[in-house]
Amino acid sequence: MSISSIQAGLYRIPLPVTLSDSTHGEMTNFELITVRLETNSGEEGVGFTYTTGMGGAAILSLIERELTPVLLDSEEDRIERLWETMWWRLHYVGRGGLAVFAISAIDIALWDLKARRENKPLWRLLGGHDPRVLAYIGGIDLHFTLEELQRQTAMNLETGFKAIKMKVGLPRLREDLDRVAAIREVIGDNIPLMVDANMRWSVEEAIRASRSLVEHNIFWLEEPTIPDDVPGHVRIAREGQLPIATGENMHTLYEFRRMIEAGGVSFPEPDVSNCGGITVWLKVAHVAEAHNLPVTSHGVHDLHVHLLAAVPNASYLEVHGFGLERFITHPLTIEDGMAIAPDRPGHGVSFDWQALETLREPT
Repeated sequence: MSISSIQAGLYRIPLPVTLSDSTHGEMTNFELITVRLETNSGEEGVGFTYTTGMGGAAILSLIERELTPVLLDSEEDRIERLWETMWWRLHYVGRGGLAVFAISAIDIALWDLKARRENKPLWRLLGGHDPRVLAYIGGIDLHFTLEELQRQTAMNLETGFKAIKMKVGLPRLREDLDRVAAIREVIGDNIPLMVDANMRWSVEEAIRASRSLVEHNIFWLEEPTIPDDVPGHVRIAREGQLPIATGENMHTLYEFRRMIEAGGVSFPEPDVSNCGGITVWLKVAHVAEAHNLPVTSHGVHDLHVHLLAAVPNASYLEVHGFGLERFITHPLTIEDGMAIAPDRPGHGVSFDWQALETLREPT
């Protein structure tokens, strides 16, 4: 059997509320880029990636104009070979960035196809370690008022979450500390609390912030500075006194390897939709395991629940669907603070294509 068609689409997904962080500002929509891959026997696999509101058309173009022509008529089960073909096809203009977003969407579709063919949920196909995964709710809430932030936190606890993440990175560190203290009042001392600076700080600012946040019993400090500064992360980890999570803006296996080997990260955080797909996500998880580190995730929780359920060194799943939950048939199941990997064949993400069609972007 072989790949007979690859259909890609670009959709602009409006967010229910305006979201905000320290680097992307206010966000009113996300872009969804989908891939529907079909074989000559009629089997289908679905993959997708997303952006924070820009760049989607370029990713779509790479899929349609550069990757599809070299994948048609290829054997769909030779995933490593197909990944290598895509990587070298775009290597000169890529080595990460938009190119890897495009590769990721196709790679996810290939693995979905493989799991569906074997009539297995993806997490079982990939290793089947434990379908119950620790989960936290990730807020994109830097510019929420204190009352809005506390109200959101209380609602998340009522929904059943037992771990919370909030944004930091305001102009004055004192403002961040006051907001963290206010959330601690809501959740108490025993709920894990993560904070995310979205690369806002210099190394010195991050060290100062980390030391100040220690008294609030922070589970991890996420993206304290730019991902390119490996020595800086090492300093923050050693001098700042908090565990470091980073990786959502790393787009190659080699970036993760350098950060992990240097000792700049406690919780590697690959995003399957932009690190190279399932093929690379698993390799990052295994590199982390070889260094005795847990792996976590970023966004697209409907996919990441399978990946974390597959590996023995899983940490927390970030629960945030970027507004996609309104267009997916089966929402993520949360029980007693745990996300449950579904038993549907493949990754089990079924889009409401008719509803999405109203949001399709012209190309």
